[in-house]
Amino acid sequence: MKDTFKHKGLRQQLVEVINSKGITDKKVLEAIGKIPRHLFMDSGFLDHAYQDKAFPIAADQTISQPYTVAFQTELLQITPGDKILEIGTGSGYQTAVLCELGAVVYSIERQRELYKKTSKFLPSLGYRAKKLIFGDGYIGLEEEAPFNGIIVTAGAPFVPKPLLSQLAIGGRLVIPVGDDVQVMTLFIRKGPKDFEKHEFGEFRFVPLLEDKN
Repeated sequence: MKDTFKHKGLRQQLVEVINSKGITDKKVLEAIGKIPRHLFMDSGFLDHAYQDKAFPIAADQTISQPYTVAFQTELLQITPGDKILEIGTGSGYQTAVLCELGAVVYSIERQRELYKKTSKFLPSLGYRAKKLIFGDGYIGLEEEAPFNGIIVTAGAPFVPKPLLSQLAIGGRLVIPVGDDVQVMTLFIRKGPKDFEKHEFGEFRFVPLLEDKN
């Protein structure tokens, strides 16, 4: 699979679409313009790779809509070197965006099929997470906390307390909260027990599955 001039042109059109929808962070737009999204999708979906839509991937999951990826990433306000915890590695597309912005990425995926595929695939494109883990995103990654940012890429029926507790002071948690339809929610940690909450409208995500074991 190659990344051609045609793909690059389609990516620039996608960047313009996302920009027109209100994404203004230049570094986020540059990352979307650089990452070959078509390589993260099954070859049957190549024609759709640069449309602003979500598409199915393995294990009944989806690769998120580029606008949603950009929106969540912009809310994190990443500066190079920030420690970011990603809940739901999925195809690895969001992981690649975080790496492109200079984040030190720790990512958790609970679908073994996706974990195996993505952990081999991402390094082949030159994107290396600090840690890519097969496990339960609801409990976060206590041993690596605190994090400057935490991003949840699946719909959560509630906000897992471990994720809030693993934020650094000043850290930001971006999480879609709700059952059928989610409200994109941002928590900013202001102190040990003090969190500022902001809501940014409705999105649709596949559900964040909790480990029942």
